[in-house]
Amino acid sequence: MPETSEQPAASRRFETVLIANRGEIAVRIEHACRDLGLKTIAICSEADRDAPYVRSADSFLCIGPSSAAKSYLNQDAILLAARLTGAGAIHPGYGFLSENAAFADAVERAGLIFIGPPALSIATMGDKIAAKRAMMAAGVPCVPGPDTALPDDPASVERVALDIGYPVIVKAAGGGGGRGMRVVPMADQLHEAIALTREEARKAFGSPSLYMEKFLQHPRHIEIQIICDGHGNAVWLGHRDCSMQRRHQKVVEEAPAPGIAPEIIHPVGMACVEACRQIGYRGVGTFEFLYQDGAFYFIEMNTRLQVEHPVTEMTSGVDIVRAQIKAAEGHVLDLTQDGVTCDGHSFECRINAEDPDTFLPSAGVITRLVLPQGSGIRVDTHIHAGYKVSPYYDSLIAKLIVHAPTRAKAMARMCEALAGIEIEGIATSIPFLRDLFEDHAFARGETDIHYLEQWLKLRRAA
Repeated sequence: MPETSEQPAASRRFETVLIANRGEIAVRIEHACRDLGLKTIAICSEADRDAPYVRSADSFLCIGPSSAAKSYLNQDAILLAARLTGAGAIHPGYGFLSENAAFADAVERAGLIFIGPPALSIATMGDKIAAKRAMMAAGVPCVPGPDTALPDDPASVERVALDIGYPVIVKAAGGGGGRGMRVVPMADQLHEAIALTREEARKAFGSPSLYMEKFLQHPRHIEIQIICDGHGNAVWLGHRDCSMQRRHQKVVEEAPAPGIAPEIIHPVGMACVEACRQIGYRGVGTFEFLYQDGAFYFIEMNTRLQVEHPVTEMTSGVDIVRAQIKAAEGHVLDLTQDGVTCDGHSFECRINAEDPDTFLPSAGVITRLVLPQGSGIRVDTHIHAGYKVSPYYDSLIAKLIVHAPTRAKAMARMCEALAGIEIEGIATSIPFLRDLFEDHAFARGETDIHYLEQWLKLRRAA
């Protein structure tokens, strides 16, 4: 990573934000910018030219064809769009270029503000081995396993696995999104798993570097949301449970994570804050942990806005996107840890344009749309009746979020909201989500990261 041209915090003011993303997160960023009195510039591909959020921005520019590689992932085109439209800052949203350290550095070198952490922080936390080393130095609990890359020598690899104890999991150092990892239950499967994962890592992430950790068999996926300014101040905003996953992809998230006592989670949250200070972090980010038998184990940090940030907004009362933009401007954080309160309970359902049984993507025109309304109900979306769902991008079309005083009441409210939402013209995951919220084990909070896959197998067999 080259030396960055990071500007001093005091000189980071801007008036116009280019939103380098699409869909519901582009809408969310647009709203936060307007709340702060900032002008917005939308970019779009040919497929998204007529999207409402594109037209509602103060200005917009089509930067390429429908393919994401030639539009939303085209760094040169985005930087050119910023220069042509007079943008002062670029917000990457999530996905696409949001965790690309080279892009963050290029934005700053172009004299613009990257609404996210410094490029060096992104690079450090993007390398899972470097991230683990940094977390161990800050006192963040980590999954058992060395903070070094696996050696090439087979005998040395075998010793690492024996020291950790089977089962182990082999992961790509530059991986993410559930890719580049394999569970190894016993020694005779080790070398094949490493060979396959190395090749997958090389193709997907450009590096064959791997590391190894203990495979926890019944963990939950717990996240801690943080916000940092550029002046050494940082807070954590409570915790989320994201254990309901299919193929390592989150389906439902909730805050707070049920059944975790404050005295257990508090020191972990404070360790995350200290880690951010040590690596010079700025903006928002999420620490992801596995939680099993009362212990937390760090797995990675997402150096961007999370899809599931609304559940934390609903329980903390903090506008996370607004805080992210203010941190990029150089403002001192106007929130202290003592001032963070988390009230009630919130759920988020990801609504995807996909078949609820096969999970195959479903493209087409939405012919009818009815969204639920009422106290404690929020819908983040970019769709409308007549909207054409494109086959080119992620299938997420809406996020349904609810909030209530207790988990049981929030669950009941989500059931009501799911019953009231109607999307016709395409297949969606709504029927699947309705069934899931009727599940008794889920209602009791007795699930782990493997539960949903098992539940789906039983559902298909019924």
